[in-house]
Amino acid sequence: MHELSIALNILEVAEEEAERRAGQRIVSIRLKLGALSGVDPKALQSAYELARETSAFAGTALVVEEVPVVAHCPRCAVDRAVPSVWHLCCPVCGTPTPQVVAGRELEIVGLEIEA
Repeated sequence: MHELSIALNILEVAEEEAERRAGQRIVSIRLKLGALSGVDPKALQSAYELARETSAFAGTALVVEEVPVVAHCPRCAVDRAVPSVWHLCCPVCGTPTPQVVAGRELEIVGLEIEA
């Protein structure tokens, strides 16, 4: 379950930022998670809840924004969400769309800090 190691790394980043901000309390951590990241959102939430209990962030929420797979269609010349991670074709014209432009994300995009 690599989600546990990811959750522990998220908490490490939060801890570093809390130290940098002179110990201000972090209320929530916002994360973008792409459909092609290889991380199961529910498993990550469960792992995070387990990992945070033994940390200084026991009350901190993990807010996950799931990012769909978006690919560039060479025929239409636009970026579009594909119908499935297993079917990388333009949903409008059906052209294969091998150039993925979004959906691989696994990044912390924000911290909510108590004032």
